Amino acid sequence: MELKKILQGIDGIKAKGDLELNIEDLTNDSRKVKKDSMFIAVKGFETDGHKYIKDVVENGARVIMVEEGADIKELLDRKDLTIVMVPDTRRALAICSCNFYDNPSSKFVLVGVTGTKGKTTTTFMIKHMLEKQGKKVGLIGTIATYINGKKMEESSRTTPESIELQKKFAEMVKEKVEVVVMEVSSQSLKCDRVYGCKFDIGVFTNFSEDHISPKEHPDMEDYFNSKIKLFDMCKLGYVNTDDLQGCRLVKMNKCEMKTYGIDNAADLLAKDITITNSYADFKVKLGQRNERVKVGIPGRFSVYNSLAAISVAQKLGATPEVIKEALEEVRVPGRSELVSNNKELSIMIDYAHSPESLENILSAVKDYTTGRVISVFGCGGDRDSKKRPIMGEISGRIADYTIITSDNPRTEEPEKIVEQVEEGMKKTNGKYECIVDRREAIKKAITMANKRDIIVLAGKGHEPYQEINHKTYPFDERIIVREIIEELEN
Repeated sequence: MELKKILQGIDGIKAKGDLELNIEDLTNDSRKVKKDSMFIAVKGFETDGHKYIKDVVENGARVIMVEEGADIKELLDRKDLTIVMVPDTRRALAICSCNFYDNPSSKFVLVGVTGTKGKTTTTFMIKHMLEKQGKKVGLIGTIATYINGKKMEESSRTTPESIELQKKFAEMVKEKVEVVVMEVSSQSLKCDRVYGCKFDIGVFTNFSEDHISPKEHPDMEDYFNSKIKLFDMCKLGYVNTDDLQGCRLVKMNKCEMKTYGIDNAADLLAKDITITNSYADFKVKLGQRNERVKVGIPGRFSVYNSLAAISVAQKLGATPEVIKEALEEVRVPGRSELVSNNKELSIMIDYAHSPESLENILSAVKDYTTGRVISVFGCGGDRDSKKRPIMGEISGRIADYTIITSDNPRTEEPEKIVEQVEEGMKKTNGKYECIVDRREAIKKAITMANKRDIIVLAGKGHEPYQEINHKTYPFDERIIVREIIEELEN
């Protein structure tokens, strides 16, 4: 594509060199530069792309985009190089990506789901409803990318970088996808990864403390303000009216807003709710009639996720019959996921990794479990350390027994993280022990449990790995549970 077409829509450009060059590829990763590439230098949390400009020039980049203030004196004499300077390369990367892939998000219905919890489950519910209705659907989120029912690849982050995102969109256009449902993280909104996307519908699930750290959000207001950027980009928003910040968002009138909820007045209300250890059911208006629906994921939060999904699916043409069938069938990896096993123990894997999500899942299972709730969890390294003792206190207060263990320690010492969680545990009368090795912690929980108990393995969810010192190691809790039970049987 011609360079000047790639640059359309970017304000404040200063350029030196040929703007009519044909660009074969663009990237912000210096390792992926090839002949006739355009390299966009972005300042990241871990490193600064401007440091690698000399390398990318040697690798054949024809165009270099830098941020205002960058030192490019050494490049000014290069006659074979075009240099473009812009006020914000991160936003420029998003615009260039949209242009390079011919603005693919304008060629299908794009649904974005944001919120602290429930994004993954809600997107899977919407996907399943629409596919069952016969639509071609793409999904991008925390677990993986799917196109027309086929899992394409595992995800490394909730919302991809803008260039990767637009490439996925272009692939979906090629596959004639009609609707794309995606999780939109606060970080992706703050860092302009979804800038330039043509969202038709936005969903706000809920809001609670999470992602507060030097590498994410400095405070809750920044976190909230990042999330609600989605609704500046939407035509229609669906908001949880039972959530305090959801109510605040509705009053901002950023776009046309519709609401859903249980306790407060809303456009779509759930009534007469029943929750068991394997499902939730409730009454809701589908079409012109009140219908009883059943969702095969237990917990009150499942009702909220279902309401959000129903709102979107009905807007996009799903019938009441399809919605009811899809909700009963849908299962989401790592979200209240029960692991079948030879000992017939109730073992649930859940992605809960924040204080509120841990409290929600433990409270939910406590309500319907006749035996003990055995909680096995840890906290991720290089993330908000203030939540660690809070989560310890929550588990100590709700669970009958807690095993504090490791999660993804990343670059921190796992023993130190466990000690910080234990500080909160000590404020309660809860019974507990610390087993840093997560596999051994799971084994201990299995050996002490009986068929009346439930084991909650919280924090890892769908993740099939542990991240330790910048390396990932295989760690799929479904496999590990079955391996441990086989060992115990032999």
